[in-house]
Amino acid sequence: MRTSEKPAPNAAAGLSGPASRKLPVPPRERKPALAALAVLLILGGALATTLLVLRSGDRVSAIRVTQQVGAGQKFTAQALEEVKIAAEGVEYVSWSQRRQVIGSFAAVTILPGTLLTNQMGAEASSELGEGKATVGLALKPGQMPAGLKEGDRVQLVHVPSRASQGESRVLAASALVFSVGDKSRAGNSGQITVVVDSSASPEIVAFASSGEIAVAELPGAR
Repeated sequence: MRTSEKPAPNAAAGLSGPASRKLPVPPRERKPALAALAVLLILGGALATTLLVLRSGDRVSAIRVTQQVGAGQKFTAQALEEVKIAAEGVEYVSWSQRRQVIGSFAAVTILPGTLLTNQMGAEASSELGEGKATVGLALKPGQMPAGLKEGDRVQLVHVPSRASQGESRVLAASALVFSVGDKSRAGNSGQITVVVDSSASPEIVAFASSGEIAVAELPGAR
């Protein structure tokens, strides 16, 4: 018997299959520089976040005004309160200095909710200095606007009575309202004290006593 031998596989035919047509894939290159940069960016962001959190906790006690204080008026304890603010970026008066603030004077009219700064205060009052006088007025309904309060600016106007001859004229162009009568007490709602030039005070007092004076508020003059 003759044994038939199996023909050897054709190597060339095997390479002609679909697998032989795939291109070789180059090995991936590692980039240690980019990996290090990514790590640095992550660490930097975490550090910045930590600093922001820490700084947000750095707060100090400052003074905030709770009541309107007119230019030239004294600061009172009732008009001040403690408030926490950021330690940087704001020129503030520390709450520890409140004793020095009480009894000093406002350099400008300060509205409620204002954070007090050094430029807003003065040791002496420019409104109550030499050449100024305080005048008390007892006004009737219709002679003064409603809601008038300390620190407001007003005009004092002479309003002649029907019996007297003359025309209305301004006696004080911009007088400071120094105090307002207690509205909770009957009969005090029309009582106010204003600061005027001492040269004009005799005439203002005379017209006020005869009821020939009226008050006009100046909302824009603070």
